[in-house]
Amino acid sequence: MQIVFTPDGHARAIYGEAIDLSELGPLHVRRASHLEPDVAGGWSADLSPVGGPVLKGFRQRSEALAAEVAWLEQHWLRQ
Repeated sequence: MQIVFTPDGHARAIYGEAIDLSELGPLHVRRASHLEPDVAGGWSADLSPVGGPVLKGFRQRSEALAAEVAWLEQHWLRQ
């Protein structure tokens, strides 16, 4: 799990249960994306809640989840 601390003292992370983030202080948890099935049986990850794109064309939900995490690590955690 990556945790990024901003200059104003806030922390940003992709939620996971490896670390009890509440130990750092009060939490504000929000969705970064919406994973949705499409009409063809595939999956997409809509990252618009964090100002990102819609990632499409995944055959399995796990592939969409992995792409979501990769995008968040590369773009959202670096802000």
